[in-house]
Amino acid sequence: MSPWTGPLEKVDDYRWRIPKSYKPGMRVDGLVFASQGMLNDILKEQSLEQVANVAFLPGIVGYSLAMPDIHWGYGFPIGGVAAMRMSDGVVSPGGVGFDINCGVRVLRTNLVEAEVRPKIRELTDALYRNVPSGLGSKGKIRLRHGEIDEVLTKGSRWAIEKGYGRPDDLETTEEGGEMAGADPACVSRKAKERGIPQLGTLGSGNHFLEVAVIDQIQEKAIAKDMGIDQIGQVVLLIHTGSRGLGHQTAGDYIEQMVAAMKKYNIELPDRQLACAPLDSREGQDYLTAMRCAANYAWTNRQCIAHWVRESFSQVMGMSQEEAGLELIYDVTHNIAKIEEHEVDGKKEMLCVHRKGATRAFPAGHPDIPRKYARIGQPVFIPGDMGRFSYILVGTEQAMKESFGSTCHGAGRVKSRAAAKRELRGEAVRQDLESRGITIRAGSLKGLAEEASQAYKDVGTVVNVTHNAGISRIVARSRPIGVIKG
Repeated sequence: MSPWTGPLEKVDDYRWRIPKSYKPGMRVDGLVFASQGMLNDILKEQSLEQVANVAFLPGIVGYSLAMPDIHWGYGFPIGGVAAMRMSDGVVSPGGVGFDINCGVRVLRTNLVEAEVRPKIRELTDALYRNVPSGLGSKGKIRLRHGEIDEVLTKGSRWAIEKGYGRPDDLETTEEGGEMAGADPACVSRKAKERGIPQLGTLGSGNHFLEVAVIDQIQEKAIAKDMGIDQIGQVVLLIHTGSRGLGHQTAGDYIEQMVAAMKKYNIELPDRQLACAPLDSREGQDYLTAMRCAANYAWTNRQCIAHWVRESFSQVMGMSQEEAGLELIYDVTHNIAKIEEHEVDGKKEMLCVHRKGATRAFPAGHPDIPRKYARIGQPVFIPGDMGRFSYILVGTEQAMKESFGSTCHGAGRVKSRAAAKRELRGEAVRQDLESRGITIRAGSLKGLAEEASQAYKDVGTVVNVTHNAGISRIVARSRPIGVIKG
């Protein structure tokens, strides 16, 4: 891919503008959150061209936004945020992505590294055995005929009713794990057929389970409200999404949107931005189907969390209550949501697309759990399997500037193909083990794709969002055990 050579104006040390004069048809400027040092990697590909192209979408307000983990994606860049007016705006499946409601769930424990480290290999083996993972993996859950529709409607509540987890998990899951307005009739039979055997599976690619240790706490009072109260405390991270059901749903509606653009006379510089008016049948059907896929993903993470708790409890020889296996939060980073935001001094309902971007609402916002009303919404930013992950909180600045959004991860700097060409999975495994990180993976090729060298340094990424004020660093963790599909 050739380097990007378009105009980029420095606003300050953490913000860069792509002026709408760059391309006739841009309705708003592009705004990129990045440090000077990150630009070399960002400019190597055409993701900033995608930022400019998103600015063509009808009804877009504010900016076409890019987070510091930006990289090339389908239509929208990964790390892209765009908000559309309900009156004349559009919804674009490319602005959500193929893995609808890919997200991160984090559990805290009462244990510290010294207690878990002696059993880390046994623990990773148990997690690998009890949580199905890998490409096309099939789960342990056997759905009755028609039961997939209940999953798509109820989300995490379905899992709780079946005994996978606790009712209080719903209180600390975004949307309560059940996004309203989901109608399974809008999800294709093929998508449901792909989803039925995969419920409760991790999948492959960048999805993971991680046993990690808190090694820094920057905001002690905020961390304590989340149940994080000491250096060395063990936490558990789950990163996965809606599996084949979400992928099929995205593909189904992208095909419909291509036809819809002709019907509604919408012209865009990239057909991957295929969209439909928010008030159209096509637009409403997509949002309805997307909510179903989002509910599937929350159910998926809920079931996995149940088996993670069971595995941890069994290996450590204590009850789940003794182990303190409580859900801190579950947050999505691939979604489109109807939210109220201030535009030009007036409150307005918008459709906010977040693709590889995490909601970061501030303290006191009505859409975050009551227990976090004082501190703001928890934000989880996983790095790569050899480095760190971060816990942050949302801010008022994010509401003012990025529609309550921040980054979602480290962001790739090497494609999967390039990583496999340049790295050997066995060498990656040996390197991780030499640094005290126990790894279980279904494929050595998969390890090469996900090596640290394929990603930006997540610390650099979160420092940009922290210094720009769109999220606030609370704590950092480092991995000691990783499960990859």
